[in-house]
Amino acid sequence: MKKITLALISIFGLLSNISIAQENAVIDKKYSKEIVRLAKAKKVEAAFAYIEELKDQTTKDHIVLTEVLAPPFKEDEKGVVFMNMLKKAGVDSIWTDKVGNVIGLKKGTSGTSGYVGIDAHLDVVFPEGTDVTVKKVGDTLKAPGIGDDTRALANLISMVKAMNKADIKTEKDLLIVGTVGEEGLGDLRGMKYIFNESGLDIDSWIAIDGGSMGRISNAGLGSKRYKVLVKGKGGHSWGAFGLANPHHALGKVIDEFSKAAWTYTSGDIPKTSFNVGRIGGGTSVNSIPFESWMEVDMRAISPKNLDEIEEILKTSVKKAIAEYNASGVKDEVTYELIKIGDRPSGELSHTIPLVQRSMAATEYFGATPSLGRGSTNINIPVSKGIPAVCIGRGGSGGGAHSLHEWYVNDEPGDESVKLALLITLAQAGLAK
Repeated sequence: MKKITLALISIFGLLSNISIAQENAVIDKKYSKEIVRLAKAKKVEAAFAYIEELKDQTTKDHIVLTEVLAPPFKEDEKGVVFMNMLKKAGVDSIWTDKVGNVIGLKKGTSGTSGYVGIDAHLDVVFPEGTDVTVKKVGDTLKAPGIGDDTRALANLISMVKAMNKADIKTEKDLLIVGTVGEEGLGDLRGMKYIFNESGLDIDSWIAIDGGSMGRISNAGLGSKRYKVLVKGKGGHSWGAFGLANPHHALGKVIDEFSKAAWTYTSGDIPKTSFNVGRIGGGTSVNSIPFESWMEVDMRAISPKNLDEIEEILKTSVKKAIAEYNASGVKDEVTYELIKIGDRPSGELSHTIPLVQRSMAATEYFGATPSLGRGSTNINIPVSKGIPAVCIGRGGSGGGAHSLHEWYVNDEPGDESVKLALLITLAQAGLAK
């Protein structure tokens, strides 16, 4: 048995707020042997060689995809480009589902039920109008979204091309997916649709997201997000002085919630966080606003703690507004709590086959497996107990979610693409 100490995962890409599992994961020898046998199969070796040949084309695909902006809730244009690439790469059928996920099917040979899915997300955090022209500085590519998660989309195209070139078929049906709604207020809507509404029987899932090869998420960091909207009549700052002021009330809400939430999160509980990320409202400096709002993000490893800090928010808002209205102001303010995000928590044992295979394949390519927790597409299947992992897209990069994002493909043979293929074949089965 090989002991793999879970290393701190360095954040340069998408995986945010990662919590490292407090244990040593062990790779069972049978999975290490399985991975070696699979990697040495003639067809797999041929696919690996073709991935190396494709390296320049994969970079070209990467640039083309990056230069198609996919703002939150507006992924359609990039979805079309990705779909056309996937068609040319070679799938048995392809479609766009109700919410915009692009899904390619490669049929398996066994006829058994249960798809193995592998995805990268289409959306980026940047709004319409953002310049996403890729600039080359030496071997460095620079553009918003160049790493998160567009490189992973290019990896999928390369993987499918290599499978077809080497005549690789899997035992189980394979889904290759460009998902929507992974970022921010997208709230994992693509994955929620696949797992809650599509009717697809998913056996297991592999997401490509995040940074360097070696990082493996087998746990989902849950979050709940709310917009707190406070309303009043509004008026002139002098002429209507004393009228209930939504901004003043919201300030009391923030103070009440911050104190209660800080006391709670400072206790002896698994890591739980809260943050008031945005506030707004008002029309001018000399006007009592008619509306004030804030957006709150709460995260927790434990579903129980997530529910509890959500209740603290609700209680704090109710208490603060009541106290403000009773403070002697004229008239009163009202409030509304609007849920704008809900990502479930969950964790899978490192002993399940998919996690074992991911660690063994990572080690096969000379990287150190690092298990961790993140807020990614796998939150949905993991919360349902469905085997899922999130692996890195490879290379080096930085500046994720900024206009200065950069990426360097410093892997001689595109090992991250080979890694994705190897894990997928191990999970779906290499057909004879």
